Amino acid sequence: MAESAAYLRTPAAIRERCNAVLALGLDDRLEHFAVDLSALEKVAARVAEVTRQAYPDLQVPIHGRFRHFEVGAVDRIALLRRRLEDRPPVERARALIDLVVPSVLLDAGAGAAWRYEEDGVAYSRSEGLAVASFRMFMDGAFSARHDDPLRADAEGLARMDVESLARAFQIGKDNPLVGLEGRVGLLRALGQALVARRDLFGEDPRIGGLVEHFHGRTRAADVLAKVLDGLGSIWPGRVEVEGQNLGDVWPHPLVGLVPFHKLSQWLTYSLVEPLAEAGVEVVELDELTGLPEYRNGGLLFDLGLITAKHAGVTGKRHRPSDPIVVEWRALTVALLDRVADAVRAQLGKQDLPLANILQGGTWSAGRKVAAERRPGGAPPIEIESDGTVF
Repeated sequence: MAESAAYLRTPAAIRERCNAVLALGLDDRLEHFAVDLSALEKVAARVAEVTRQAYPDLQVPIHGRFRHFEVGAVDRIALLRRRLEDRPPVERARALIDLVVPSVLLDAGAGAAWRYEEDGVAYSRSEGLAVASFRMFMDGAFSARHDDPLRADAEGLARMDVESLARAFQIGKDNPLVGLEGRVGLLRALGQALVARRDLFGEDPRIGGLVEHFHGRTRAADVLAKVLDGLGSIWPGRVEVEGQNLGDVWPHPLVGLVPFHKLSQWLTYSLVEPLAEAGVEVVELDELTGLPEYRNGGLLFDLGLITAKHAGVTGKRHRPSDPIVVEWRALTVALLDRVADAVRAQLGKQDLPLANILQGGTWSAGRKVAAERRPGGAPPIEIESDGTVF
């Protein structure tokens, strides 16, 4: 199998390697998991049920970070737009990109205990992290310019420290957040990446400088390539190929290197709406894959599409680099394509994109099923999170 850095950064490589793991599972050759395709329709039925409940008209939006900014029936993006209304469209797009990228980076698992309070309402997990990062952005926490707080620039990100993020996220003895130091490290690394790639982010480097590189109709795979080109080096990883840190790419003993690029792909989905502000239409979204995170993977495991071969799978915590986690994530990516086909059939919407099925969808169903089965809705397989991968 090809092992070039360029290939391992493509959606095609993600699907190829994950389907190679699935093929081993279907042949009962994996060490940690088995696959039971008889559970496929049950999974699809649960996803279809959750989708109809949330979107009765089946007008499902894509699974981007902007959905989390809407939690509590508060249109926070409208608040931001009002502060940007005098700016031209391309500048509004820059600001929206400046918001969404740090928010995605800050979105690894928060842990069950953490909460963020806004106007007397407490939010947790992904939604809480979204609201907290939104408020940080609105307060100018990512900008070094007092005259222009609504931006995320190299200097503003590079000066982030643990105390500032802890204060902004309301972290305390009774409100702990998993992976605080890892999140700060990502933000600082992001600031450094902007400086290193002024060709992508501009001479006054800010994340929103990416908008200059997209015009008209742009393939999702090309957006992902640009994201990985500019930001891929900041994702923690253990693998280097051709002198490049590949980020979210991990070895499997039977398949070789398996790429996932979960955060980069979710960031690509999340850039669709900001880019639209500048008149850029992102097309061919189905080139991207399902996201290998614990809500999607938990759904498939909890409902029996993926099953454990031994007690060690659920009996202890695992690192992202462990073969158990690599297998689980790879099976999740490959099986989400099959689940999506079954969901389309059950909903009678053959044209529903995978990004919308994730939103409708697999992520929400995974959370609901987890809440039914475990206190606090914890995932069925425990991951040691440092705030940078999940």
